[in-house]
Amino acid sequence: MSANMTPFRKMHGLGNDFVVLDARGAALPITPRRAAAIADRRLGVGCDQIIILEPAAEGADVFMRIRNPDGSEAGACGNATRCVAALVAEALGRDALVVRTIAGDLPVERRPGDLWCADMGPARLDWRDVPLARAMDTLHLPLGQDGVADPAACSMGNPHATFFVPDLDRVPVTTLGPGFEQDPIFPDRANIGFAQILSPEHIRLEVWERGAGRTLACGSGACATIVNAARRGLTGRHATVSLPGGDLRMEWRADGHVLMTGPVATAFTGALDLAALPA
Repeated sequence: MSANMTPFRKMHGLGNDFVVLDARGAALPITPRRAAAIADRRLGVGCDQIIILEPAAEGADVFMRIRNPDGSEAGACGNATRCVAALVAEALGRDALVVRTIAGDLPVERRPGDLWCADMGPARLDWRDVPLARAMDTLHLPLGQDGVADPAACSMGNPHATFFVPDLDRVPVTTLGPGFEQDPIFPDRANIGFAQILSPEHIRLEVWERGAGRTLACGSGACATIVNAARRGLTGRHATVSLPGGDLRMEWRADGHVLMTGPVATAFTGALDLAALPA
């Protein structure tokens, strides 16, 4: 491989896909414009997020930095957390480790069937934590359009709002998602979930992700959904969340932490000439 080429690994969790770059040995010049170029599905590799592995201080095994396709930085990504944990754990020969993010430390461990369980930390329920533009009840936001209304909000290290709908197939996700994401009620924008309760143990979900758009799966969105559904009394604290890319097993523990269990996969590996991308 040429000295100016940077290796990458294309990974995904239920189709939520990532370009993983390793900057633990040396820093990489990943500017917002370069991140956007890598994420471009026609002119770059293509992905929902760019994941940069960096050295972690004591108490964690790796630091995971997350860039959205628009170049902005994200605080949390559940599917990426599992992917990174599986990748690093394989190299270390371990079945458990801690992934550090700007939103906190996330313990992850291997489960039977080559699934990975990530402790995504506690759900934050105060309006300041989401954050929202002003004081209000996070269980019922004054937000709606075209019959889709009354979402609940929480933070999973990034802001989420969940709309509960009777028929997900009738919701124009790509039409409503961008407007809700950028509504002034969310000063930092928000990830927007549209959830249909199939039973007290089963939820169907689609997510319009902040800075990424409609994705096949959103791990932190699934976390927010089980929390908001349980808060509304629509489900218990355990449920399967079915996304377009597949299923995640979710648990909102009594201590407030949210556990997410699901698969990971590597699609392919390659190399990038970062200097050839816009800076």
